[in-house]
Amino acid sequence: MNHPRTTVLALALTLALAVSLHPTSASAARVDRWDADLSVVDTDDVNVRHTRAGLRLVDARPPGAPARRSAVAEGMLVAAPRNLSRPATRIRAEVTVVARSGATASVQVRGWRAIGWTEWHDAVPAAVFDQPVRRVQARVVLTGSRSGATTEVRAVRLTADSVAATAATPGLTYRVYATRIGLVGEVTANGHTVRARDHFVALPSRRGLSPRNSGDYTLRVCTTNGSRCEYAPVWDVGPWNTRDDYWNPSGVRENWKDLPRGRPQAQAAYQNGYNGGRDQFGRLVLNPAGVDLADGTFWDGLQLTTNAWVDVAYLWTGTGPRGVVGDGPLNVRAGPGTGYASRGLAARYANVPLQCYVSGQTVAGPYRTTNRWNRLASGQFVSHAYISAVWGGSVPVC
Repeated sequence: MNHPRTTVLALALTLALAVSLHPTSASAARVDRWDADLSVVDTDDVNVRHTRAGLRLVDARPPGAPARRSAVAEGMLVAAPRNLSRPATRIRAEVTVVARSGATASVQVRGWRAIGWTEWHDAVPAAVFDQPVRRVQARVVLTGSRSGATTEVRAVRLTADSVAATAATPGLTYRVYATRIGLVGEVTANGHTVRARDHFVALPSRRGLSPRNSGDYTLRVCTTNGSRCEYAPVWDVGPWNTRDDYWNPSGVRENWKDLPRGRPQAQAAYQNGYNGGRDQFGRLVLNPAGVDLADGTFWDGLQLTTNAWVDVAYLWTGTGPRGVVGDGPLNVRAGPGTGYASRGLAARYANVPLQCYVSGQTVAGPYRTTNRWNRLASGQFVSHAYISAVWGGSVPVC
């Protein structure tokens, strides 16, 4: 019989690190420490509850068929953002858990930069950001076992300080295979209930998962001939794998580090028999999908009729100002007016890259009446009347 054990998931807490957790008075001002509040479970949390025993899954039973996202139960708690006393580039977590065989718990963090949130990074042993951040958010991700066991997280202690930063990465675009999500009425990994003709996407890793009703991580998905594109937030995890951040370099990629950057594990399994042709759960991979598209993105945004190869830009890896689409789906136009052809859609909450702006047709929208049209990095245009906020810098005149 397996017995639970209490442990601290802090692999970096060697003697040297333990010394750093008790700095001298000269260095104490350079370190922020705090405990994540695990007791507040609210609308951006999924399938977790807090009891006297700690944070645990509400439903630890493995999902029934069809289980496209995962073969085991999953849940997460997103803590409130924390403002740091000074900029930091490294966040470390000590996690006290009651571990049970086959069930896991992890702590991930992200930091706010001038151009938006970073990806989620594992905070054990440490998450290192390429630029200093002044605001940090943590989340706890729980995974059940195949038998339905769940780990209990008792406490999460976070420490923020600075180390030498690496160079920032440019924006990335890869050609991957897209499949249609469907699943109307089911709940996504961030707690969103899927609607008919919905507009969002799924990636096979939580590292690029947006909290519900946000576009912190947005994809630009285009047909291979470039005739149609949609900007859509990442609201679900899948297809096939749940820990395959294939857009990251091997040193950062969570799993399948021997695959080329930009190549999804499912594609390698399907096309080349990688991992015996199976995903991380041992299931036989039946298509090479690297992105899933909600029905509205699939049918209306890209006007696809069947699964297809698409060009995907992972917009949070880029630079420059972003506009938040406050009401959508919004038509992306070939020019600065509604008389120009629609070249695709921008979903509500999507964060779109704003290259510059021009004067065009006056439009009355939910946020203002204006003749300003923002040119996107793709060369297409959206009316500023539908942009709820701009962040990451000022937008110049074209």
